[in-house]
Amino acid sequence: MTSTDLTLRAHGTTIAARHWAGAADRPLAGTAVVMAHGFGGTVDSGLADFAEPLARAGCDVVAFDYRGWGASGDAPDAPRQQVSLQRQRDDYRAVLEHARGLPGVTRVVLWGVSLSGGHVLSVAAGRDDVAAVVSLTPLVDGAAAGRLALQHHTARHLARSTALGVRSRVAGRLGRTPSRMPIVARPGELGALTLPGAYEDYTALAGPTWRNEVDAAVGLELGAVKVGKDAADVRCPVLVQIADADRSAPPHAAATAAFAARAQVRHYPCDHFDVWRIGAGTRPWHDAAVAHQIAFLERVLAPAPVA
Repeated sequence: MTSTDLTLRAHGTTIAARHWAGAADRPLAGTAVVMAHGFGGTVDSGLADFAEPLARAGCDVVAFDYRGWGASGDAPDAPRQQVSLQRQRDDYRAVLEHARGLPGVTRVVLWGVSLSGGHVLSVAAGRDDVAAVVSLTPLVDGAAAGRLALQHHTARHLARSTALGVRSRVAGRLGRTPSRMPIVARPGELGALTLPGAYEDYTALAGPTWRNEVDAAVGLELGAVKVGKDAADVRCPVLVQIADADRSAPPHAAATAAFAARAQVRHYPCDHFDVWRIGAGTRPWHDAAVAHQIAFLERVLAPAPVA
């Protein structure tokens, strides 16, 4: 399917987005899906493989890059390639308002994966204007993710990354240039994601705007992720899709958040990246995850009223 590039103005800068127009004669016509990548990702890094099937099912899909990432403009008073939970969630809210104004749209769905799988639960909390939430392999608890990381990394490796992160955070608060580290690296190398296979999987997904670097203080930021309370305040139908062998986003924490959100839950016997379409082939759980998303939305969303 074809898509159109958009440039939105929000928060004193530009947010780059891509719009897939939904098929007008399908059950989900009139639905807009707002979508963003997980940790360190950009729109051109695999999101089309989720957006296009949703568009064929009738959804208008708007996928976007956070401020300071990909094709989006700089975040005021913040360096590029810096993860901020608050900024990213505010960007979701800004794009949600844009999607609501698309021709023919009468309802909006929030879609997230990994880190953004937690964002969509937080953004939907307390709102009555979100029709549904899809949360794929979500990162919802930073402390639990830290405990999981201890099972797969040496204490020395984690201490090295943490020390660099603390120095970067201090430098930023003093007005100096923060330190950077790779988003993904091979085992034993310095990087935010260094599990066996992560480098190959992530770089296979990477698009032309993706850069393999992040503010080294990212670990301190991710440690603050705690979505459980927000999940309990989500009022719309929710689908949470859990990779039971996930080494990056703890599956037990995702199940706990799903219970709080009274969500429908789907389980997949795979790791974090196995729900993506990697390279030339398709891992078997990608197609299942997409099919479950479409079936969920068709079931919980009544036919949209005529705009």
